[in-house]
Amino acid sequence: MKKNLVILGVTGSIAAHKAVDLASRLTQAGCDVRVVMTRDALEFVTPLPFQTLSRNPVVTDLFNELEAWKPAHIQLADEADLLLVAPATANTIAKLALGLADDALTCLALALNAKAKLLVAPAMNGKMWLHPATQANVARLRSRGAAFIGPEEGLLACGYEGAGRLCPIEIIAEQALKLLVSQSRTAT
Repeated sequence: MKKNLVILGVTGSIAAHKAVDLASRLTQAGCDVRVVMTRDALEFVTPLPFQTLSRNPVVTDLFNELEAWKPAHIQLADEADLLLVAPATANTIAKLALGLADDALTCLALALNAKAKLLVAPAMNGKMWLHPATQANVARLRSRGAAFIGPEEGLLACGYEGAGRLCPIEIIAEQALKLLVSQSRTAT
């Protein structure tokens, strides 16, 4: 039986370290997890824990994909069942909404196959989350079928209180698994 292929996009948020546990949970749930990290994510966490817990190589750059004739981000986009961006920064949400493709993650998102779902788990400063530009980008992505989980309210890493916290990892994993189940039901 084919495992569900989950692409975990990790972006440059202080919450990036929590994505390590998310990769572990999804792997333990039987998913084939492939991690794609932005350059900014590398400032917060290294690829090694993701590689170890997912048991797969980590994509960190468009130009370090020399294993096969087909670029890794295109192959992953072709085969993905779910693209889960967690944490998702305001910058990455804007790129996704506008169709900008300047790194491995956003190129993969733009090339994502039609059957794959997109789940976005925002994490950012509350002012950034509530900014009209971010809200317009979220609305644009939702209109294209993207699902969002969070953000939650609480004390933020920047010291402010309000919306912007990454949802708990267990809730994100649960939502991702529900999307995969609903997707497999509609495919049969």
